[in-house]
Amino acid sequence: MSTPNDPQRMERIVSLCKRRGFIFQSSEIYGGLNGVWDFGPLGTELKRNLKDYWWRMMVRERDDVVGLDGSIITHRAVLKASGHEDTFSDPMVDCRTCKARLRADQLAEKNGAKQCSNCGGKDLTEPRAFNLMLRTHLGATEDESSIAYLRPETAQSIFVQFKNVLDTARKKLPFGIAQIGKAFRNEINPRNFIFRSREFEQMELEYFCAPEQGMQLLDYWLEERLKFYENIGIPRAKLHVLTVPDADRAFYSKGTYDIEYEFPFGVQELEGVAYRTNFDLMAHQTGSGKPLEYFDEETKAKFVPHVVEPSAGVDRTLLALICEAYDEETVTDEKGKSEVRTVMRFHPRMAPIKVGVFPLLKNKPELVAKAREVHSLLKPHMMTFYDEGGAIGRRYRRQDEAGTPFGLTIDFETLGERGDELRNTVTLRHRDSMQQERVKIAELLSRLLPLVQ
Repeated sequence: MSTPNDPQRMERIVSLCKRRGFIFQSSEIYGGLNGVWDFGPLGTELKRNLKDYWWRMMVRERDDVVGLDGSIITHRAVLKASGHEDTFSDPMVDCRTCKARLRADQLAEKNGAKQCSNCGGKDLTEPRAFNLMLRTHLGATEDESSIAYLRPETAQSIFVQFKNVLDTARKKLPFGIAQIGKAFRNEINPRNFIFRSREFEQMELEYFCAPEQGMQLLDYWLEERLKFYENIGIPRAKLHVLTVPDADRAFYSKGTYDIEYEFPFGVQELEGVAYRTNFDLMAHQTGSGKPLEYFDEETKAKFVPHVVEPSAGVDRTLLALICEAYDEETVTDEKGKSEVRTVMRFHPRMAPIKVGVFPLLKNKPELVAKAREVHSLLKPHMMTFYDEGGAIGRRYRRQDEAGTPFGLTIDFETLGERGDELRNTVTLRHRDSMQQERVKIAELLSRLLPLVQ
């Protein structure tokens, strides 16, 4: 098991992510774009599995949550009313020695003095507010009237569409509006691989309720979110729940929990679960002049709902999945030769590829034909990978690094060359234990589907 602050482990994880096609530096051939990342074939599948499972748990399997897909470009008035235009900032300092720009609240101290994390210098400017929002212009002219922003969070589009969703979805309190989408922040110091980026993705739920339900629902959603992480392969023992103290909470919050994970670079936040009261809806009601109230048919009361918000980062959670899955172990073959096996132990429902399909030999047409048949059988139901290149052991190792939980080898027993008893069976190899068993081709779907869903 890894321990926090293990930079060598993190370096090996970053190396594997590029080598196997999980994550690439954006615009790498042009020197890279700092704080922006592209997801390769395996990373794309992993991210899709994560988002699909979140949506399944938070929306499709619940009767009290509906979805929204809001626009990325945001009206300036929305972010003015929410307070982002005036207050969404981090404290920034300049190092006069190396000219680096740094977050003042992340500087290390030595002998009681703050120092530059780049050169170690202590000649720093006074902190000043740096607004994190990325500004753009809409239309043919660039002036004050055309200013808009790339959204810094997905939550605000939910709040401004609350009344439309309420009127069309026919929901009663408590109910939620969920959204997965991109957000953008001009971070002063992007760092720790994809943990803190300038372009990232969020999975957010705004769960609207009556004022008296807020604190109870805050605890309810904390437990629901902890269960979610366990269900995707992050053990509760590696998660920490921080009750954010009053001094550190947003002024409008009556309670906030941070769910943290033991990354190799330290214990860091994965998700915040916050009781935001009715601050956001009140702000937009005031800013727009439009009523955002809820009418309770039973009590005949009219009020602006309160909200509990579980807000998770897709990229941070994906990085936690990668860090948790990464493992190195020494294995010894039947000849006594030892080697280090790198294996990504993803939970099967998160694994980018569920099954690798391998004909034992690529120069035997009958083996290849049967392997293609098995591949075609599974492909409509799960992500599979067909590989006939190289020794079978080398193919297993490649899939171990990709995190593929199951491997199917089509061999001569499959063809019935060594007796009818094993005809139309394949060797099923389990990634984590490397144990193998014979399984009938006709039983593969019923055997594998429950494991990967």
